[in-house]
Amino acid sequence: MASAEGAPARPAARSRYRRILRFAAWNLAVQWWYELFLPRIGLQRVADRSRTRRLLRFARRFRVLAVELGGLMIKVGQFLSSRLDVLPPEVTSELAGLQDEVPPVPFAAIRTLAEAELGLPLERALAEIEERPIAAASLGQAHRARLRADDAAETGIAEVVVKVQRPGIDEIVAVDLAALRRVGGWLSRVRAVSSRVDAPALVAEFAATSLEEIDYLHEAAASERFAADFAGDARVAIPAVVWERTTRRVLTLEDVTAIKITDAEGLRAAGIDPAVVAPVFAAVMFDQMFGTGYFHADPHPGNIFVTPSADGSWKLTFIDFGMMGAVPDSTRRGLRRLLIAAAARDGAGLVAAVQDVGVLLPSADTTELERAMTQLFARFGGMGFAQLREVDPREFRDFATEFGDLVRSLPFQLPENFLLVIRAASLTSGVCSALDPEFNLWDSVEPYAAQLLRDERRNVMQDVAKDTMDAAGVALRLPQRIDRLAARLEDGSIAVTTPSLERWLARLESRLRRLMSAVLFGALVLSGAILQAAGVDLGAWLMGASVLPLLHALLASRRH
Repeated sequence: MASAEGAPARPAARSRYRRILRFAAWNLAVQWWYELFLPRIGLQRVADRSRTRRLLRFARRFRVLAVELGGLMIKVGQFLSSRLDVLPPEVTSELAGLQDEVPPVPFAAIRTLAEAELGLPLERALAEIEERPIAAASLGQAHRARLRADDAAETGIAEVVVKVQRPGIDEIVAVDLAALRRVGGWLSRVRAVSSRVDAPALVAEFAATSLEEIDYLHEAAASERFAADFAGDARVAIPAVVWERTTRRVLTLEDVTAIKITDAEGLRAAGIDPAVVAPVFAAVMFDQMFGTGYFHADPHPGNIFVTPSADGSWKLTFIDFGMMGAVPDSTRRGLRRLLIAAAARDGAGLVAAVQDVGVLLPSADTTELERAMTQLFARFGGMGFAQLREVDPREFRDFATEFGDLVRSLPFQLPENFLLVIRAASLTSGVCSALDPEFNLWDSVEPYAAQLLRDERRNVMQDVAKDTMDAAGVALRLPQRIDRLAARLEDGSIAVTTPSLERWLARLESRLRRLMSAVLFGALVLSGAILQAAGVDLGAWLMGASVLPLLHALLASRRH
């Protein structure tokens, strides 16, 4: 239960709520002192020198808090660990192992909850279940089990994984979200933050995702939607849902446990080269984020298996569909442009794409940013992780300082629905580099970007062809409409009181005919040129046909 002000009412919940707020308030005060107050009194260097040390101290304290409290604090830490773009590696590595530190719930409590949800004893629901969990997460834990013979015969599945929520997790999530909403309200009053990001909106997005995660019926439906997107794709496998043993708090899935994607030794023992897995995984993730627009937002190594087949082939098997992201069409178009510009090493195009996505406000002066991105591509573009490690650290540091100052001076913001995109992209990059230290993301980006570019050109041609046909239709119909208007004037169905109107209408009709001929000529030439460049024979015919409306426009003008 929560009070009218939104704070939890029960003593344990109030204690949790206040502890989160105390931690947030103290660390926000520290950041305000160093990042806002000291620079104002001329002590910017003091703040800069201690920034990494302060962030590392924050990460360690937050890790202790998250492990002790569990719940959504683990999820917040996991998100921070994926922010490789703004946090130093010491901080992200400090938070990266949070998921592995979650203690399991005693099986007796799991049994009680599962039996209450399923409505019958576990011995009747399952043939067997292992008491020791195979995974313990912040919101639930998973146990291996076997279906009863009749259920196995009906579903075609014998070995399953039963995922059960942690008892009391609903109240814990409610308390954590109440605290995060309060912190978001604090941040919205800080101009340096509110000018760049709508903190309450981000908390609302995080809340929606978290509430979906504790609804296993939603996760089961998400897995089936994901499976439909990759139906017939030989690269991807998804576990089947056993709906008869699935409720809001209990999820039963086909057991698809195989080789963990970052288990290099296990992959080599199965005859699979980890360096071959990396680009396939990157391509599958790109297909989701830039293609279907519905993507797995938590692709950490524990959620991806490599499943070998008897014929020597293998598949990427995805599990845990509690955290899924959906990219709106407008954002997906911006992301496609971003990918194409990155592959082309086009600094100006990349900045324009960032504006399209909504990360950079339209009012921003992008001249310096375009220059910086051009320098970035010229120096580091196309390098893999191994090559980047060979670059002189001082060069990296100097460029990062200059680039960081520039970024902080621009009106950046983090749009809604973008948290999960950032998380998925960061985790994808990390998994690929773990599979292959020599992995070069550009090698995966370029062919994908080339295909997107071909698709964009095809769409442009279709749009031009449609516009051409529309313009031609208007040009053909307009004289008839003018004739009908003149006829109505002649037969008196429209009253005319101005003697010069007929002469004015005649001149108007002549000019409109010439204008429509000119429009039709331009449309035919443009569409013909595009189709000709694409190798379509119709293009030459359209360019030839454009002579007719051109002659009409010229001759009509001479007669006039």
